[in-house]
Amino acid sequence: MGQVEEVKKKNKLLAMIIRNDYSSEGVDFITPNAYSQQVAYMHHPVGKVIDAHVHNLVHRNVVMTQEVLFIKKGILRVDFYDEYEDYLESKNLHAGDVILLVSGGHGFQVLEEVEMIEVKQGPYAGEDDKKRFGGINDSQVVYSDDL
Repeated sequence: MGQVEEVKKKNKLLAMIIRNDYSSEGVDFITPNAYSQQVAYMHHPVGKVIDAHVHNLVHRNVVMTQEVLFIKKGILRVDFYDEYEDYLESKNLHAGDVILLVSGGHGFQVLEEVEMIEVKQGPYAGEDDKKRFGGINDSQVVYSDDL
């Protein structure tokens, strides 16, 4: 069984990483119900029927963009920052890994050619959707195992 890694600063959750080897039976919602982006791991046997359904119109107020990245190929380094833009640590994502970016800041460095899929709330607000800031350079990278 793989794992779900949490990246935190003190008690504030910045990200959840679902490693490629994670496994669980049935439906396992990784995220709390209150999150604006819901992520679940599902493992069903052959023949399992998921009832046909439509989703009800429910008004939601989204104030913080949360992104989910699915790594299809390659290696991507994620650099994590708190809400004050202070660097905390980095983690490498590999093919099959999934990450939910919950809060704080983040930057990326492609270490091996990457193909990935990003899912986030819309509609996209263009440049108003994010604040860019100077990130770290390669000599400043700290992996959580190094802490």
